[in-house]
Amino acid sequence: MTTLELNVDDPDISNADWLALLLMGSPAGTAFDDIQGRMQTVAFPEIVNALEHAGAARTDQATIGLYRQWIASQPSGTSLLFAAWFNLGVTLAGAGDSAGAVSAYQTALALRPDFHSAAVNLGTLLESLGRAEAALAVWGRALQPSEARILLFNNRARLLEQLGRLDEAEHEMRLSLLTEPAQPDVIQHWIHIRQKMCQWPVLTDAIPTLGQAELMRYAGPLSVLALTDDIAVQRETAADWIGRKTSLPPIRLSPSDGYCHDRIRLGYLSSDFCRHAMSYLIAELFECHDRGRFEIYGYCSSPDDGSEIRARVIRSFDHFRIIRQLPDEAAAQLIRADEIDILIDLNGLTSGARPQILRWKPAPVQATYLGFVGPVPLPELDYMFSDNIVLPPNLASQYLPQPLCIADNYQANDTRRTIGPATTRAAVGLPDDKFVFCCFSNHYKMTEELFDAWMTILRRAKDSILWIVGDNEWARRNILARAVERGIDPERIVFAPRVGPDEYMARLGLADLFLDTFPYNAGTIASDAIRMGLPLVTLSGRAFASRMAGRLLMAAGARHGIATTLLEYVDIAVRLATNSRVFNAFKACVGPENWEKEIGDMARFTAEYESTLLGLCQTKEQSL
Repeated sequence: MTTLELNVDDPDISNADWLALLLMGSPAGTAFDDIQGRMQTVAFPEIVNALEHAGAARTDQATIGLYRQWIASQPSGTSLLFAAWFNLGVTLAGAGDSAGAVSAYQTALALRPDFHSAAVNLGTLLESLGRAEAALAVWGRALQPSEARILLFNNRARLLEQLGRLDEAEHEMRLSLLTEPAQPDVIQHWIHIRQKMCQWPVLTDAIPTLGQAELMRYAGPLSVLALTDDIAVQRETAADWIGRKTSLPPIRLSPSDGYCHDRIRLGYLSSDFCRHAMSYLIAELFECHDRGRFEIYGYCSSPDDGSEIRARVIRSFDHFRIIRQLPDEAAAQLIRADEIDILIDLNGLTSGARPQILRWKPAPVQATYLGFVGPVPLPELDYMFSDNIVLPPNLASQYLPQPLCIADNYQANDTRRTIGPATTRAAVGLPDDKFVFCCFSNHYKMTEELFDAWMTILRRAKDSILWIVGDNEWARRNILARAVERGIDPERIVFAPRVGPDEYMARLGLADLFLDTFPYNAGTIASDAIRMGLPLVTLSGRAFASRMAGRLLMAAGARHGIATTLLEYVDIAVRLATNSRVFNAFKACVGPENWEKEIGDMARFTAEYESTLLGLCQTKEQSL
């Protein structure tokens, strides 16, 4: 006799067969009291087994009905009642009944307050419903065994970071790491938050079992560029991240011998085709490509922010593919189907990067460019686009992938960028009678040692102020406290709000001298400053990230603004602030005309860049 032939009212039917019939709806006509009476004889594990055996054949509604019937049949003290409510919550959430799921999870927690899985799910559901404070409260008051505590800490930290409550997020991450130090992803976020808050020293000894070397290793590819100028350390940190975040696919998608197209199919992959510094640099290059020799494809995983720069980037491509919702393999298959000859990744290892796409090797030649200026030791990348100044030949062997000089100056620029109307110092809260040092780089690039050097500059150049961007309240407090510790009146630190791209460009010219960051220099901002007539002082080291601004100053003919030690950096800045003759001669090197001759010569850059790309295809053909 098969299960389907059983009589649901037969008392000799096993609980397993009876539950199977119930899931298939056979006892629909049976009185609820009869079902409830039989349910009293069923143990919770039998319910779970019946659902597992039913598999895909069961519906959400049948599952929900089974849980509700079992729950209704049990006395209040039943040992696994909390588990049934939890499973009911999971099923209700999957069926789209968020209110029912919230109620089920809450009941599970009322029955067993230390059931941390219910707390995690309830908080996550509340967060998805826009009830962030309720989610934080659930995670904050949840009881749990020590081994599960980190999950609640980490969820609270993640949500607090999204809400911009950086100090609370940092605290939760520190508690998580004190519970379990071996969490590379938590270490990465913790360090970056400390960088953004200027919570110095960033590499603290607050976690006794984590030394500086381990913190550096797990700092993450972007953060480490602002922590050290040691190329080997940058490479090891990036390699560790890649090893944890990517895997080797079972096959290579592109043919090793490439394709034979009348025009080279050039693909650009990015999550920053939006209001982002990368797009503001490269948009004109897309427009200037020689369509007689190149066919241009864009692969976009960036959000649609409705910006003009995004619209302009989209218009510049011959083919524009949105891959934001595609899994990595599907995106790689799309690139392979387009038969891209050279795929250029514009993210590297920055936020939003999709390195797993590159691991499928969807194009026979793959390179990384512009978005990330550190090592990217991804085996499937063939080249790292650079120039012979930011990455000298004697240091090339320390980088992965292989550096390739694409032009005299590696940095693409946009001559068509719009600039807002001229403004005044008074309009932005600056005094007219002071020498204004400025830095508009992100706070995570500002190191403890560099800030102390800035304070030394202010002490020596007495009639000066420092104008910096005001990113968050915690950085502001820490910066002002550090200034006081170093003997500087906090009134000499002026914070600028973030503004739109056009206004940002216009206000650059209000300052007298840009103080660059180290070891992670300004890139886009350095070019913008030179263009707007704002001279800068930079400290050049060994790594690519620490040589960007120096490369631009060399192009502008202002190499005397380049220091090679921190002491020299301070001396140059003080001399420029206190000697008007020296300053005026230096300032004459920057401005729109000088910028256009070298940095902004897009016709020359495009020709050199395209010549390099053509050479890559010829080299590929010759190697076959």
